[in-house]
Amino acid sequence: MIPYSVLDLAPVPEGADAAQAFRNSLDLARHAERWGYTRFWLAEHHNMPGVASAATAVVIAHVAGGTSRIRVGAGGVMLPNHAPLVIAEQFGTLASLHPGRIDLGLGRAPGTDQRTARALRRTLDGSDDAFPADVAELLGYFQPEQPGQPVRAVPGAGLDVPVWLLGSSLYSADLAARLGLRFAFASHFAPDHLLDALELYRSRFQPSACLARPYAMVGLNVFAADSDTGARRLFSSLQQQFIALRRGRPGKLPPPVDGMEDLWSPQERAGVSHALACSAVGTPERVRDGIESFLALTKADEVMVTAQIFDHAARLRSFEIAAQVFQDIGRTPAA
Repeated sequence: MIPYSVLDLAPVPEGADAAQAFRNSLDLARHAERWGYTRFWLAEHHNMPGVASAATAVVIAHVAGGTSRIRVGAGGVMLPNHAPLVIAEQFGTLASLHPGRIDLGLGRAPGTDQRTARALRRTLDGSDDAFPADVAELLGYFQPEQPGQPVRAVPGAGLDVPVWLLGSSLYSADLAARLGLRFAFASHFAPDHLLDALELYRSRFQPSACLARPYAMVGLNVFAADSDTGARRLFSSLQQQFIALRRGRPGKLPPPVDGMEDLWSPQERAGVSHALACSAVGTPERVRDGIESFLALTKADEVMVTAQIFDHAARLRSFEIAAQVFQDIGRTPAA
C-alpha cells in the first residue's frame, strides 16, 4: 500500500481564531493516526490571516504531544527565514521529545510576501543563493559531534531527523538528488513542473548516508463527500481563498458557496483552475479515479493529501474517505 499523509495549514475559518485552528489540527491529527496516515505535516506561512502555523515547530510540538504514533513534521520550514543552527536545535528538541516521529521538510521560499520576508529576515541579501550552503550546514548539525567541534546543536547532534527538500520547480529537485535527500513536490498548488522535477530527481539521484534510493512525495488536494455537488461546494472555500490571495487580500478561510460564477472573472477562473489542477473532488468513487490517475502519472512513493475545508466535521469526513480510498487501492491486485 502506498503511504498517504496529511499536509495541514492550521486553517482559520471565518468566525474562528487561531486557538480554534490549533484544536482542529490536533483533532484531525488524532483521527489521521487512527485512519492509517503515515505523517502529519504543518507548513510555515507568515502574515496570512487564514493560516495559523507560522510558528511551525511550536505547532508540531502541540500535535506530536497529542498523538502517539503518526510522524509529525514540517512541510515545510522556510530555511532562508532562519539560521540553520536554530532549526537544528528546534528539531533536535522535537526529536528528543518524540523519538522516531519527527520529519523536517525544508523550502527556500519565504512563505509570505516580500515586505513580510524583510520583516522576518531584516535583509534579503543572498537568501536564495545561500540555500544549498544552509542546507549543508543544517545537515552537519545532525551529524555525531566531532572532537573539538566549536559549534554544536544541543540537542540535535547525532539525532536521526529525516530531512526532505520541498519545491515547486526543478531547483530543489536537483539539489535533493545531489544531496541524496527525500523530495516532496508542491503539486497541490504549483503543478507546472511536476513531471520534469520528478524525472530530474530520479535520474540524478546520488545515494547518501541518509537515503539509498530516491523517494518522492507529491501533493494532492482531496475534497471528498457523499455527493459530487457537496464535494464541489467544499472545494469552493479553497477557490475563494486563492482568488483573495491573488488579489492581494488574503483572509480567513471563507465559507463554501453553491456556485463560483459571480465571484471570479474568466481569467481568475482559468488561473485558479490551473493552479489547483492536481485535485480529486467528488464522491469516493470519483476521488478513487482521481487518485489512481495521479499515481499512474507520477509513480510517486507517497501522496501528501491536503484540503482547506471550512467546516471541521466535513474536513474530517473528507480525510476519512481519502484514507478509505488509499486502503482500497492497496487491497486491489495490480493489473
